Amino acid sequence: MFELIRANKRNSIILILMMAAVLCSLGYIIGNIALAPPPPASYYKVISDDKVITSGQEPNYGGLWGVAVAAAIWFFLTIASLAGGDQILLSVSKAIPVSHADHPQLFNIVEEMAIAAGLPMPKVYVIADPALNAFATGRSPKSASVAVTAGLLGRLNRDELQGVIAHEMSHILHRDILFVTLAGIMLGSIVLISDIFLRGMFYGRSSGRRFSSGSDKSSQAAIIMMIIAVVAAILAPIMAQLLYFALSRRREYLADAGSARLTRYPEGLASALEKIAASISPQLSSANRVTAPMYIINPFKKQGMPLSDLTSTHPPISERIRILRNITHGASFKDYSDSFRDVTGKKNVSAGLSQTQEDIPLRQASEETMKKQTIENQTRQVGDIMRQVNGFAFLTCSCGLKLKVPPDYKGNKVGCPRCRNILTLQDRKI
Repeated sequence: MFELIRANKRNSIILILMMAAVLCSLGYIIGNIALAPPPPASYYKVISDDKVITSGQEPNYGGLWGVAVAAAIWFFLTIASLAGGDQILLSVSKAIPVSHADHPQLFNIVEEMAIAAGLPMPKVYVIADPALNAFATGRSPKSASVAVTAGLLGRLNRDELQGVIAHEMSHILHRDILFVTLAGIMLGSIVLISDIFLRGMFYGRSSGRRFSSGSDKSSQAAIIMMIIAVVAAILAPIMAQLLYFALSRRREYLADAGSARLTRYPEGLASALEKIAASISPQLSSANRVTAPMYIINPFKKQGMPLSDLTSTHPPISERIRILRNITHGASFKDYSDSFRDVTGKKNVSAGLSQTQEDIPLRQASEETMKKQTIENQTRQVGDIMRQVNGFAFLTCSCGLKLKVPPDYKGNKVGCPRCRNILTLQDRKI
């Protein structure tokens, strides 16, 4: 396990440095154009000690300034990310903290998986969205948070929900969350610089007048550099995003392996992924291209379209399901690694997995999993969870009718439409 964590950290640092190189290169190219001194009106000669010195355009330090600005943007965003990046991501995702009383089963599962992984209990959040998804964030296991959507809570049974939570807990255990956050900040920096430059080019159009003066050769060189800068501004975010995706894809396989190990029931996560893939719920509204790799599946999936391809943040979900269902002998890292090799025909997803010797037997499905829920009940449960997270009060009348009072209701009492009984808000039952 420790070897796997070290390899994970090492590979993450390499990828982040590669993204930093892309960021600084972009800053250099853009700075070399945007901050270049204007070409001289004429050339002049200075004669000193029988030597003729030809002086032309002033030295161009714009590239160095561009690198400095790019590095400064990344530095300040990284500091902000380390200081409160998890809270920023949770806020952007519209995640709302919940207590044990709000959803006891969710809290019990998170607590079980934290104990199994040997980690502190993370904070628990719910996103009031019918889409099925989840993610983990935080600077370290001590400050980690797990967020799940209302759709996920309403449509998965206990074993499936446990598989998803174990997957997110594995991200925390493998120390993925900090590096994914830093890589996301790096990607955001690259996108920000590219957008500023391209918008400046579109609205400013002042550079063309600058390059019109001076010699023809210097003007041509400046135009070529301008074209290079525009191409770099377009390609740099794509390159950085591909690096970010590469970082995320491998981690998803490792988190799937960790989920099977923690739950000893790979079918739980496989069934959850299958339900998520087949869901007709809309795309997750709060996700964006920077936060997308944090989620258990690509939040931008479209109904009837493949979930993953070369530009997706995640491995093909059908492949992940086949790997999990091909595990038949045990739930160790080595068992997952063997299944990965059998299904994909590729080498082990991590050398550390195949060398880990553990004897972790598989378990049977829980009794609760055998119970089937109708689609109507699942949809009703999703709606109740979303209302609960948004502050609705749930009152149960003596006649059995459950009333759902919105948070902006001003009165202290409400009448039951079935039996006309009067209930007070202090009688709420969640």
